[in-house]
Amino acid sequence: MTHPAAPPPSDRRRALLARRRATIGSRSPLFYETPLEFVRGSGVWLEEASGRRFLDAYNNVPHVGHCHPRVVEALGAQAATLNVHTRYLNERVLQYAEELLETFGGGLDRVFFTNSGSEANELALRLARQRTGATGVLVTDSSYHGNTITLAELTTGLTVAEPLGAHVRALHLPDLDRPGTDDGTDEDQALRDGLAAVDHAIASLQEAGHGVSALLFDPLFSSEGLPRLPAGYVEGLCRRVQAAGGLVISDEVQSGFGRCGTVMWGHQLFDITPDLVTLGKPMGNGHPMGGVVTREELLEDFGRRNMYFNTFAGNPVSSAVGLAVLHVMRDEDLMGRAKRVGAALREEFLRLAAESAVTGAVKGQGLYLGLSFVEPDDPARANAPAAKAVVEGMVASDVLISRIGPDDDVLKIRPPLAFDDEHADLLVARLAPVLRAAGQRG
Repeated sequence: MTHPAAPPPSDRRRALLARRRATIGSRSPLFYETPLEFVRGSGVWLEEASGRRFLDAYNNVPHVGHCHPRVVEALGAQAATLNVHTRYLNERVLQYAEELLETFGGGLDRVFFTNSGSEANELALRLARQRTGATGVLVTDSSYHGNTITLAELTTGLTVAEPLGAHVRALHLPDLDRPGTDDGTDEDQALRDGLAAVDHAIASLQEAGHGVSALLFDPLFSSEGLPRLPAGYVEGLCRRVQAAGGLVISDEVQSGFGRCGTVMWGHQLFDITPDLVTLGKPMGNGHPMGGVVTREELLEDFGRRNMYFNTFAGNPVSSAVGLAVLHVMRDEDLMGRAKRVGAALREEFLRLAAESAVTGAVKGQGLYLGLSFVEPDDPARANAPAAKAVVEGMVASDVLISRIGPDDDVLKIRPPLAFDDEHADLLVARLAPVLRAAGQRG
């Protein structure tokens, strides 16, 4: 089956692109070779201005589905009643904080509200620096945690002008599935090598006088391509950082809120207790929200040194939205759905991968899955062009996905949790011929 190429830009699209360049600028990125103009959304569907409907298998912002009626109703009702900042008492704000904190364990019993994941990570790093008196930060190769200047200086997975900070050490992850890794790789040796690199990075920070203030990581290592790590690596990494006096910050913007299927938060996949957990996009289903969850002692220590106040963060409207998201997740068992639908999708991806000479490993879990691509005549080499061709082929087939990984060679399949069996079946039906076409091109 041959899929048509994406249509050339319409006159309207060309006009919009010209207006965008004249206002937002030509450097503001857009998805896909032919940019799309969406005008409405519902559940897992987005409708383009032309009337075409696209299955959304990419966006984690509308976590419980685009324009979920209960979220929309909660937002409108609270906005029509009251919206003020958090220097006044408000029952709705407290109810949200209480219900959110109930989803955590390990003594994580306090929350700072922010407006975004970037704000949350910035605040968490500030907390860590003040608590430890150190400045050194550990991150991983090809990671992304936000767009403030502090975060730009530790970004390794996005083009930024700021060089990696002298106080930052980036860890190369021991991904057992990376192209070039032999099937017979000794996992124990990979673990030893990976943790030895952690020890070296910590020693380097200490010798340079930075010390260790924090490890900032995404539990699924999303931007890094959903690597398959040796058992015990994450636990060993976190324990070494804490033993060196640093705090562990788990960035749950992509892996949290039940997306993994078996746990509410990605760090709960491991035998670790983070000191701080940062939240973002999914918590508001498209409404700008973020947060930092931590222990009472850390919040109180920070509060003694600083008056932290954020005008818009955690306001009654945001809290109403956040509550609605939590209640929809509970009432529709969206975490259970992520587990069930994700497991079925993973099996289908394994089947499709076995039929193609350009596909490598199936990655991820729950409703965050990936599929890597390799050169057919050299499986040790990543095949980013094939991954890009599949992404564009899926857009031509009215399905939205994207790419991640150090080489942009891993499909990124991360739909709203409203994604159900029928949507998974449609995704697989559209993906199969696109993969066959990619295999023929090589």
